[in-house]
Amino acid sequence: MKKFKFKINGNQYDAEILSVEDNIAEVEINGTQYTVEVDKELQPIKTPKLVRSQAVPSTDVVPSTAKTSKPSAPKGGGTIKSPLPGVVLEMFVKEGDLVKIGQKLLILEAMKMENNIEADKEGKIVSINKHKGDSVMEGDILIVIGE
Repeated sequence: MKKFKFKINGNQYDAEILSVEDNIAEVEINGTQYTVEVDKELQPIKTPKLVRSQAVPSTDVVPSTAKTSKPSAPKGGGTIKSPLPGVVLEMFVKEGDLVKIGQKLLILEAMKMENNIEADKEGKIVSINKHKGDSVMEGDILIVIGE
């Protein structure tokens, strides 16, 4: 558990606390084990453990699905989701338009900043679920891209 070095009356002591249960401690000093009884009950110090949830990009339809398709599979298709809550300021596409990866689709104002939302898939715009001036929440589907 813990190791200590003591110097008492000029003598060097290496001490290690092996275990602590209630008020009984197992201690090793210079290689010899001792059972020590403490006046009061000792409580082990518990350090809180930080647990964070796994971050998943909001544009994924299913997080466990691979981002690349098989060579024989059709390309494109999927949804574009809002990464943050905000307001749609401007739309650059309409239904039926063909888009390529990286093409700017819309501008989303979130936290007083303008964010460009770009296509991460190739395909044809099947539907536009949010329009200029609409408020959106994080994860809302903005645009559906088909093949």
